[in-house]
Amino acid sequence: MIILPVPADAIVPGPALDLEGLAARAAGLAEGARAQNTRKAYRSDWAHFTTWCTAHSLELLPAAPATVGLYLAAHETALSVATLTRRLSAIAVAHRMAGHPMDTRHPAIRDVMRGLRRAKGVAQDHAEALTVPLLRRLLATCSDRLIDVRDRALLLVGFGAALRRSELVGLEHADVAIVPEGLRVTIRRSKGDQEGEGAVIAVGRTGSETCPAAAYAGWIAAAGISDGAVFRGVTRHGHLGPRLSTDAVAEIVQRRAAAAGLDPASFSGHSMRAGFATSAALVGIEERLIMRQTRHRSAQTVRRYIREGELFARNLTAEVGL
Repeated sequence: MIILPVPADAIVPGPALDLEGLAARAAGLAEGARAQNTRKAYRSDWAHFTTWCTAHSLELLPAAPATVGLYLAAHETALSVATLTRRLSAIAVAHRMAGHPMDTRHPAIRDVMRGLRRAKGVAQDHAEALTVPLLRRLLATCSDRLIDVRDRALLLVGFGAALRRSELVGLEHADVAIVPEGLRVTIRRSKGDQEGEGAVIAVGRTGSETCPAAAYAGWIAAAGISDGAVFRGVTRHGHLGPRLSTDAVAEIVQRRAAAAGLDPASFSGHSMRAGFATSAALVGIEERLIMRQTRHRSAQTVRRYIREGELFARNLTAEVGL
């Protein structure tokens, strides 16, 4: 390839760069590379590490690998392995952004984390899956008040579309289309889609008393919602409030579980999503179809639900003759 020289008089100088402004913009873009909840957690984690280092007169930035190892060991009993792993990530990110690369594979850090995992185990506590029989028990606690109509729709849409709490409360009226086949739900952004590619989920009409499409249409009509947030607060006088928070979703699930005679502490806002995956596995729906609905990128996560769903598929104790 021949590269022709460019005459000096053909080069037109551009406007002077606002380097300070560009640096601020670059920092903002780097900050936005992580989900909002992750950034919030990292800020809290870094603040905790800062307080601990200050209290023990240890250098904070850059922190020696041994300091980080001591910090992790000091919180062995108070924090879970998952939380300590996130704290370590937050510390490493803060160092990198300050221009101090941190090697989390340094023996002073790596060996402490290995020891913690071995001592505490890495199994995580999971909210109980709200399978179809359990979901029906929660729905049975709903009457015809506006708040009951909302809770019914929230539970059924959250289950049928296998939504995360943030996705559920983030739904706008324009995101949910009622069609003859059921609901066409558009997810603009989610935990697994931070770049906003979006996804469209089909929630089929069942024609039963627990049809998500019918419950959603009933809520929209009863609340008179024509735009804006789908799921909103309802006052004791039956007036609409602002958009629900993710914490409110968990509270609704737990309140309904308690009303149904179940242990509310066993359930969370994730129970609907877990319940769909587990129920789908229980009736033999294949893995790829479950993943298409839940939008899990990890087959390993979905297979955990499949294992739980198939746990009592066969009564081996009876089959061996007991």
